[in-house]
Amino acid sequence: MKTTTRFACATVLTATAFTVPAVWAQSGVDREQAGPYISGSYGGYKAHGGEFEDENDMLGAALGYQFNPYFALEAEYIDFGNFGEDDVEGKLKGAGLSAIGRLPLTDSFGVYGKVGAFASAFDVDAFDEDETYDEVSPFVGAGVDFRVTRQLTAFAEYNHYNVDIDEDDFNGQVTNDGPEFDTGRVGLKYQF
Repeated sequence: MKTTTRFACATVLTATAFTVPAVWAQSGVDREQAGPYISGSYGGYKAHGGEFEDENDMLGAALGYQFNPYFALEAEYIDFGNFGEDDVEGKLKGAGLSAIGRLPLTDSFGVYGKVGAFASAFDVDAFDEDETYDEVSPFVGAGVDFRVTRQLTAFAEYNHYNVDIDEDDFNGQVTNDGPEFDTGRVGLKYQF
């Protein structure tokens, strides 16, 4: 089993183990159909691509609006921190805007998919050269959520991001055009 798959499975199972008992205890939690929310998340990622191969932690915060049980829009900030090898290091942070399609399976449990755009600031320090790349790229994701109380929801989520660089900036010493990121995270969402 690939590291990414194991990581995603472990993330979902951990979130399930901590939240399902609380969900069952809330028999028939009355779920608001619409409203604004905030969320915070913590997780990890695997960076793929030449000199950028690495694993690290990430933090995220989001603002969103749930229009109904099936659809939401969300704006988020993510900090990937530092990653890379000895001669090639990167630092990535950015803001994402996404549309979320949700399928409620019960009053307290649902699955969802998301698609959006990620506006990133990618600082690269490679072979004694520094460059910053600002770009917008698409991303996709999927997750599960568990309503713990009327306003508090726990979630576990996987997302895939891709960031490009210009290899020519480093005299051809960087052998790829940028890293891809597979992320897994857990978090809490508070709906007003």
